[in-house]
Amino acid sequence: MTETSPEQAPKGALSKVLSALRSPVVKVLFLVIALAFAVWAVISQWDNIRDALTRLDGGILAITTVLAIVYVFVTMLSWREILVDLGTDISVRNASKLFFISQLGKYVPGGVWNYLAVVEMGAQREIPRRRSLSAMVVSVLVSIVSAGILAVPGLAFTGHVPLSQSVWLFALLPVVIVFLIPPVLNRVIAFALRLARRPPLEHPLSGAGILKSTLYALLGWLISGTVVWLIAVQLGMPASVPSFLLAAGGYSLSWAIGFIVFFMPAGLGVREVVLAAMLAGFLGPGELIVVVLLARVLSTVADVVLGLGSFALRDRPAKDEAN
Repeated sequence: MTETSPEQAPKGALSKVLSALRSPVVKVLFLVIALAFAVWAVISQWDNIRDALTRLDGGILAITTVLAIVYVFVTMLSWREILVDLGTDISVRNASKLFFISQLGKYVPGGVWNYLAVVEMGAQREIPRRRSLSAMVVSVLVSIVSAGILAVPGLAFTGHVPLSQSVWLFALLPVVIVFLIPPVLNRVIAFALRLARRPPLEHPLSGAGILKSTLYALLGWLISGTVVWLIAVQLGMPASVPSFLLAAGGYSLSWAIGFIVFFMPAGLGVREVVLAAMLAGFLGPGELIVVVLLARVLSTVADVVLGLGSFALRDRPAKDEAN
């Protein structure tokens, strides 16, 4: 009896759809369509966009650029906590080099290159490939769940539904948070790894490891939300707690949905549409385009700056790894 390889997709309509979405031709087609719509949106709203850009303060742009870099750094810390919990006591310095360089791979169509990069670079540090891949998968799951925590109040404050009628959304918070309880999250991880035909975790994650990773992830979403909020406020959105929760929830939700739509590199196009939909009640079309494009540009700049900067970092000796 021959063993079915991971590359052989199970038969059925769903597997055929997934196979089609993994096709390089389909990915390129989606990318071309997304870029075409982006260009059309910019051209059609150019007068409004130009007006919005003139209202942006240079100091705010500098602050948001720094915050975007800090956000990516905090995301690395969230991933590192999972890796440490799985048994690799790696320093922040060495974790930074491993994470930031590998993240450049997410801009390559295919959706797997950053995973392959972190696995192979980790192997050079004597980190088991299985552990490297597991840590990346788990950290993404933590990011998605923590994004859901902020997405709930964000959805409530979109303005599309009267607040008195959207209070029920907050009832979803306990449903989201329960996924971070160690026994539940470990079962979800085990299921996800089985679904992806990957080996199980070497051992269940501890409550402390999950908590630390989640706190870093939440901090990251708050920082990225601040980036969007500062730009949006400059362009006319009211400066208030609800508008901040909307910006933070909108960005975190757009990231989560962009990640799920795996056939677009770095969620290109998908994140922008979701974020624009969340903020549409407070900004005009031109302002929306500026916000979503700047959010994408700043995120990319942060990845590139940290990725290229990490090439200059020297590896710390193994004996100093935990320091």
